[in-house]
Amino acid sequence: MNATDWETVIGLEIHAQLSTLSKIFSGSASSYGAQPNAHANLVDLGYPGVLPVLNAEAVRMAVKLGLAIDARIARTSVFARKNYFYPDLPKGYQISQYELPIVAGGALEIVLEDGSHKRIGITRAHLEEDAGKSLHEGLPGVSGIDLNRAGTPLIEIVSEPQMRSAKEAVAYMKKVHTLVRYLEICDGNMQEGSFRCDANVSVRPKGAEAFGTRAEIKNLNSFRYVEKAILYEVARQVELLESGGRVVQETRLYDADKGETRSMRTKEEANDYRYFPDPDLLPVVLTDEFIDEIRRSLPELPDEKALRFARDYGLSVYDALVLTSSRELAAYFEDVAQAIPGEPKLAANWVMGELAASLNKDGLDIGRSPISSAKLAALLRRIADQTISGKIAKEVFEAMWVSGKEPDAIIEEQGLKQITDTAAIERVIDEVMAKNSAQLADYHSGKDKLFGFFVGQVMKATGGKANPAELNKLLKAKLAG
Repeated sequence: MNATDWETVIGLEIHAQLSTLSKIFSGSASSYGAQPNAHANLVDLGYPGVLPVLNAEAVRMAVKLGLAIDARIARTSVFARKNYFYPDLPKGYQISQYELPIVAGGALEIVLEDGSHKRIGITRAHLEEDAGKSLHEGLPGVSGIDLNRAGTPLIEIVSEPQMRSAKEAVAYMKKVHTLVRYLEICDGNMQEGSFRCDANVSVRPKGAEAFGTRAEIKNLNSFRYVEKAILYEVARQVELLESGGRVVQETRLYDADKGETRSMRTKEEANDYRYFPDPDLLPVVLTDEFIDEIRRSLPELPDEKALRFARDYGLSVYDALVLTSSRELAAYFEDVAQAIPGEPKLAANWVMGELAASLNKDGLDIGRSPISSAKLAALLRRIADQTISGKIAKEVFEAMWVSGKEPDAIIEEQGLKQITDTAAIERVIDEVMAKNSAQLADYHSGKDKLFGFFVGQVMKATGGKANPAELNKLLKAKLAG
């Protein structure tokens, strides 16, 4: 057998940290970046006699997610204790949900590279608390424990094992990332660990129905690492099986420096955690009125927005998907498009082109763009009314990016207005033709490609300010005369 004889099977467990102001079972702040243990109270530290109190906002956010993925919202859900030992888990157990999660079922649709769509089922989404963090800094062989993260609220979103490639897994993870940010239930900051996943990966011979033995790759916090870790793990398992070995069910870590996964521990089963209902927490009971209230508060979701952009602005499906990949980007584009009616494609091209490239170059997100949507619209208005050409607009854009000035001020200061006077353009064409008699003779002898040469010479002579459409029309007439 070779690699093409095997089928990859992938399921993702995505952990999204909920954007509540306090932790899920205590009043400690859940914000990132404080000094170690500054945001840890007696509940977080697991002191005897303290009692958890459920954060109602975390419940509300979980229901928002469930409604957005068209899942079943449990009218009654139960918290359980998941028992295992880690130095950064003070109680010796994690409060999570097991048999009765708050969200069950649901699905998301992803778009594959060939433009086709695939529906990925979601088994469940449950609330739980996060663990703390071990710090391996300072003295050699000495570790510290930071419990600021202990007790921060998570929603764990468990997919069906329906992805068949690393790229499908990344597309699905990006879709979830976009969704939780649209819903404003998670900031999606992967560098801070607010959004991460565990990937369950196995392989089986093509055509086989039974799943192979899976390995779980823990704590992947970038889309690139998810893809690389899965590709490595698939290759590792195929090589192992083809050499007569067997895959062991285990938990593995991805080493980004070495580009490989390595064994962490034997994979536990549910019974190893000795789940049982938490005696300190009552069941969560939701009314239809509570759920309906949340349903009415849902924003326009990414898929709905992409369909509307394609319909109302005449965009391609691809452009609509790109522009709705984040709520902030979609709002920026729509502000620009509405400010220059009749030019949605121009707005889309500039937002996805010049603006996106500049943001990427400077490592900025759309919310920190030096050029506001109003200023970009003002610039594009000058292209639409032919005050400047598209080429000159790029120079103005660069100046706006650096200086923060309005486009009209830059156009005026630098004398960049387009020449639309036909007589003025004709005079320059006559001068160029007179100076390039040899090329003119070659053009008339059949070398039509020299048309571009004459366009370039006129543009050079006018400092790029000749109106391109007018120039082409006048030049064709002159050369034909």
